[in-house]
Amino acid sequence: MSSHLATLPASDLNTVAVAGLAGGVPGLIADLRSDHAGETGAVAIYLGILAVSRDPQVRHFAREHLTTERAHLAQLGALLPPGQRSALLPLWRVAGWFTGFLPALIGARAVYATIEAVETFVDHHYEEQIRKLPAHGPGGALRNCLMAWRWLVGSGSALAVKAARRV
Repeated sequence: MSSHLATLPASDLNTVAVAGLAGGVPGLIADLRSDHAGETGAVAIYLGILAVSRDPQVRHFAREHLTTERAHLAQLGALLPPGQRSALLPLWRVAGWFTGFLPALIGARAVYATIEAVETFVDHHYEEQIRKLPAHGPGGALRNCLMAWRWLVGSGSALAVKAARRV
């Protein structure tokens, strides 16, 4: 591995950098494949919510999170070549859309409870991956990226819990 990967900022992560890391981190490509599939589903969740909800607070929440999830999906797309992505992406899009759409039919509490459950799962999923990556060196940038996403997921879960308790 080249020494420049050791100081690679998260913004410079790409398929070449990941390919260099993959040999030293067992399961890295599979993990990123599942992350990409999850972000694909997350985008669809918020699209499903927006398709049916008329609640201004829920719509605002969904639009903000949709923007964030689209950014995550784009970042993961830059790390994982199309040939290494899940063949089940169409299924994840449909499943994600219904995961947002159905609770939105019921109301805000159902939406926030669903988001909390999904984000709690994602938080644990990223934590497992973060533990595999070294804190420094070539995996450090990817670890930092996943830690930042985990923080955003935790913040989103906390917000969803607060909203569900009030609405």
